[in-house]
Amino acid sequence: MRFAGTLETMMRENTRNLAQALLMDADDTLWENNIYFERAIASFIDYLNHDEYGPSEVREVLNAIEREHILEHGYGVACFSQSLLACFERLSVKPMTTAQRECVAGFANSIAGHEIELMSGVAETLPKLASRHTLLLMTKGDEEAQREKVLRSGLANHFSAIEVVAEKDCGAYRRMCEKHGLTPRRTWMIGNSPRSDINPALAAGLHAAYIHHPATWVLEHEPLGPAPEGQRLLELETFADLRRYF
Repeated sequence: MRFAGTLETMMRENTRNLAQALLMDADDTLWENNIYFERAIASFIDYLNHDEYGPSEVREVLNAIEREHILEHGYGVACFSQSLLACFERLSVKPMTTAQRECVAGFANSIAGHEIELMSGVAETLPKLASRHTLLLMTKGDEEAQREKVLRSGLANHFSAIEVVAEKDCGAYRRMCEKHGLTPRRTWMIGNSPRSDINPALAAGLHAAYIHHPATWVLEHEPLGPAPEGQRLLELETFADLRRYF
């Protein structure tokens, strides 16, 4: 949603002055995440070095396998590792050797060792938002791994609650509001994923702020839906842009 002139100024001031609940995504909203998976995938494709399939074709196979595995195993490095192994086995002419299995699994395991790299503006913006609004973290994936990342990020004290859910769909947002006593029309979901952060939050009656990330995971891509009547959708370039509205 884009505003012009006085209307935009009024909207910003009204939003900033009214205390609201801000739900926030974690991966690729507060800190970098998918870039490490992309690097691991690039290394995997180079290692596979398929004679017939080009990199884009291998990636399509991997995407399909990941979609299948997520339904059964959820999100996280362990599921990603299994997807890489399954992709290698599906495309390799010869059976996978023990050495190959260890190498492919290593591409996935390397992700867990990365330091938490906060997105630009997060460290400066979160305290300001927390002083005016109620912040809640809502992320999906392996609960232990996600909570460990939150602790390592140093951001946990800014949030009144941290929830790790299996999937972020319309029902999950409604349950989140019910559990924490949130009024949907005074609650915003902030994130980088149209599929998990924006569209289902709007469907649940919340407002939403979409923060563009150039490396959002391809399985999270989806056209942004319009904000229903009485709801708002902001499209922002950076996390720091939230200060203009909240």
